[in-house]
This record gives sequence, structure tokens and C-alpha cells, in this order.
Amino acid sequence: MDEGLLDRSSPRKASWESHVTANVVLSSSVAACGYFAYGFAVGYASPAQSGIMDDLGLSIAEYSVFASIMTFGGMIGALISGKVADIFGRRVTMWLLDLFFILGWCSIIFGKRAWWLDAGRLLMGVGSGIQLYVAPIYISEVTPKNIRGCFAAAASFTLTLGFSLAYYIGNNMNWRTLALVGASPCFIQVLGVFFIPESPRWLSKIGLEEEVEASLQRLRGGNADISTEAAEIRDYTKTVRQLSGSDFMDLFSRKYARPLIVGTGLMALVQFGGNSGISSFASSIFRAAGCSADSASRVMAVLQLPFAAMSIILTEKAGRRLLMMITSAGACLGCFLSALGFLLKDYHQPAELTSSMVFTGILLFSVSFTMGMGGTPWIIMSEILTINIKGSAGSFIALVNCFTSWIVSYAFNFLFQWNAAGIFFLFSFFCGSVVVFVAMLVPETKGRTLEEIQASMTLLQ
Repeated sequence: MDEGLLDRSSPRKASWESHVTANVVLSSSVAACGYFAYGFAVGYASPAQSGIMDDLGLSIAEYSVFASIMTFGGMIGALISGKVADIFGRRVTMWLLDLFFILGWCSIIFGKRAWWLDAGRLLMGVGSGIQLYVAPIYISEVTPKNIRGCFAAAASFTLTLGFSLAYYIGNNMNWRTLALVGASPCFIQVLGVFFIPESPRWLSKIGLEEEVEASLQRLRGGNADISTEAAEIRDYTKTVRQLSGSDFMDLFSRKYARPLIVGTGLMALVQFGGNSGISSFASSIFRAAGCSADSASRVMAVLQLPFAAMSIILTEKAGRRLLMMITSAGACLGCFLSALGFLLKDYHQPAELTSSMVFTGILLFSVSFTMGMGGTPWIIMSEILTINIKGSAGSFIALVNCFTSWIVSYAFNFLFQWNAAGIFFLFSFFCGSVVVFVAMLVPETKGRTLEEIQASMTLLQ
């Protein structure tokens, strides 16, 4: 590939590298509404449990189906997300995910039978699978390179915000009313999409060159010189278009090996680190350790917010690699401390010591995961995939994420009952593996254009 296309010394780039416009903020905020909706949907199951079970007479097994079926919907959404976003664009895809969320919430609000609620939860899962792909992709494609990480991390912060809000207001609210609140951000996103531009990189991919410049001008400001950025996008898209690689099986060719390994490896290792099991069964973990489940869960939820907010700054200041390694090491230490606490409990050590170790370990894992380990892989995924494989590869990576998340959440309760210390030692091992994986294979993407990153990751010759 012509190195001139990726020349970072051009003075004309200064006009768009550091300029934050209202349209960039609006576009990222609208995309973040989907994160909020997803976080709220994940957090909904816990506070709504007693109300739904009492009103509809559900058993524990029936409610477990309701709580977990969203993950299966996520797999379906992940499978179709890339193709839909490639064919119809990022904006239409956001409308589609909102449709799934709204229909899902309506099914819960008006549902009279368990299968209504299950169907609604499944539909929300489909919307979630689409959201996890399209939101980071869209944000990475519309934001300037030097602040791209900040905006992506800020959007991920709204996921934590939605989760925490559902937990707190849900304890004092009827479950049907809570479902109505959950649908609100979807309606906001539906309206907001009317006022944001389409991704210039997707427009270039489908050959709408005039629209590329119009979209960039809206994003960078009316007086900004977008000629260099527009030319870089066009030239890189033309180079990539000459290659094969839009079909699914082409993903496994040698030239795409590194981005595919980095994307899928990160997602799988992070999920095997235990978050879906720990977050879903936090109350049971605290109770088994001898802690007050309600108080400990509230402390965990409160602490997540400031640490999630810190990630907005650290993603760009520290860089993706360093943030991933530090937070993964923190999660590793947290799981190890929890495992040690349960091990000492089995040897009848003082309850005050063992419960404190588990409580501290879970909090350390939670804040570490929230601060970087959880959200950063999605940022990296959105940056390393070339435009011609972004749909198929992004769908595959999102599917890997949903599937491994389901494995952990499904198996956690059984493994925890069998050997509490053992499962946390296993989680600690996988969190430590993330540190090694990032150090060996994951590139630093901070401060680089998407075209620079993708050219360095892919064999274009």
C-alpha cells in the first residue's frame, strides 16, 4: 500500500485531528443510547425477580429461563449485525436494534404469561447483539483519531450507568413500570438517529463519494478542511476493494489472521475471566462468603460508576494496551483473592478474614473490569477490522463474545457449588492470560487513524 496514503505528517490534518464538534458529540451520544438500553436490560432481571415470580407464579427454573434467554438472542443478533450494518448502514441498523428492544419491552409490559416475557427477553437479546457490534463501529468511524478512545469509553460508561440505574430504582418500582423506563432510551435513540450523519467510511464503501465529504463536513465543522481525511478514506477503500475478503470464509485467509485472532482471542479470554457469572450471581457469592448480600451488592454497583468514568480519560491517555494489561492484572488479583478467601473458609479460618477477602476480591475484579477490561476489547475490535471484512468479522467476534458469556453464566452456579475456590482460581488464570495475550499480540491503536491501524494489521500486498 502506498505509504503516502498514511502519511501522518501532513499539516492539513491538524484541522480535524483535535476538533470536537457538536455533531461528533451528538452522534456518539445517540449511539450511546443503545449501550444504556443494553445495560438497563441486563440489570433488569435482578430487581424484577421477586415481583415477576409472585405476580405470574413462576418457579426458579422458569425465571432462570427468562433471565438467561437474552444471551441466546444476543447470539442471533451478533450473527446478523455485520451483514445488516454493511447492507443498510449504521443508522438504519440502530433503528432496527431499537425495534427489537421496544417490542421486547412491550412484550414484558403487557405480558400475562411466562412465554410472553421470555419472547420479550429474547427480542431484547437480538437487539443487544446488534448493539454490541454497531455502536463501537459507528463511534470509531465518526470520531477524530486523537479522541476516538475517549468517546468510545464514554459510550461504554452509559452501559454501566444503565445497569446501576435499573438495580437501584428497580428495588422500589413495579416490574412493569421498570420495563417502561427501560424502553425510554430506545425512543430517544430512534429520534436522535434522524439528526446524525451516516458513517463516512460506510458511505465510501458503497461508492457514495459526494456523501462522504458531506458527512465529514458535518462531523468536522463547516469551516474544517476535510480534503485530506476524505482522500485518505477514499484511497484506502479503493485499495481494500481490490482485495477478496467480503465472504465469510475469506476471514480465515492468511492476510486477515492477525485481526481475527486479536478480536476473537480478546473476547473469549475476557469472557472466560468470569464477569457474566460474577455479575449475575454476585448476591449468591457474597452470601456464601458470609457477607451481607444486599449491602455488598450495592457497594459494588456504586463503585463501578466512578471507575467506569475514569476509563473515559485513561483510554486515550494511557492507551488501549496499557489499560487492558493493568485492569486485567487487577481482575486477576481480585479473583485470586476471592479464591484464597473461599479456600481458607473451607479450612475453617476466621469468618471475618475470609468474608473480607472475598468481598475485597470481588470489588477489585468489578472495578477493574469496569475500568477497562470489559469495554476496551470492543474499542479495539472496532479499530482493527478493514472495511471489507468489518461486517462478517465483527459478527463473528460478537458471536464469540455472546457464546462464551453464555457458557460462563450457564456453568457458573454448578461449578461454584462444586468448588467455589476452584472456579475463582480458574477465573484468575484467564484474567492473567489476558495480560499475556495483550502484551504479545494486541497493537496500540491510540492516536492512529483507522486506515493506519488496519494497514498495519492486514497483509495488503
